[in-house]
Amino acid sequence: MTYSGYELPQLITGKLVKRYKRFLADIELENKEIITAHCPNSGSMKGCAMPGSPVWISTSDNPKRKLKYTWELLQTKDSMIGINTQVPNKLIKAAIENNQISEFTEFTKIRAEVKTSEHTRLDLLLENEVQKTCYVEIKNCTLVEDGVAMFPDAVTTRGQKHLDELVRLRKEGHRAVIFYLIQRMDARVFTPAAMIDKDYAQKLKNAVKNGVEIVTRDTFIDPGINPGIIQVRRSVPVRLET
Repeated sequence: MTYSGYELPQLITGKLVKRYKRFLADIELENKEIITAHCPNSGSMKGCAMPGSPVWISTSDNPKRKLKYTWELLQTKDSMIGINTQVPNKLIKAAIENNQISEFTEFTKIRAEVKTSEHTRLDLLLENEVQKTCYVEIKNCTLVEDGVAMFPDAVTTRGQKHLDELVRLRKEGHRAVIFYLIQRMDARVFTPAAMIDKDYAQKLKNAVKNGVEIVTRDTFIDPGINPGIIQVRRSVPVRLET
């Protein structure tokens, strides 16, 4: 069976009223009721939290949850956007397992959430029968301006630490990859957001000089019949400013 993408739970539609306290969003449903949903995104969500925008939310029957609803998607005039930061790891892991990421087809084993040092975990460890290893850290990218996808959308010391760790692993002889999944459809090029986090941008350039690979993919999110499907689509060119 061909892997078709990440299937979100059944979704209901609404309009964004406001996002606040990072993890909360008020949403107006089609019946005009206003509910509070969990926002599974700790970033600034620059350009992705405009009041009045169409949104899609999932529901949970888990009685232990404080909030029944989870905000999953938002639509702008240019693109559907997946805002749930828990999706990229699941989507990429499944795509690799189904040989849909050409950079990783030589690997036959995959492990998630791998501890690489005392205080650091990376998202994936890929291995094959000839003892080749590849460490992968996945980043969710939702910031796009004029076709330019950028990461991060807020200062990220944690992200900087991940780049340092990838450099260390590369120097030990492993493949090391930073994977940017762009959860929207309107990106023509990817670049680090130096105007937001200049230290991260510099560390990314340094990582590439030291052999760390950048892999990018954008996504297709069906805005019509089934907005609950997120598919890995195509590679996006990388531009590193000098």
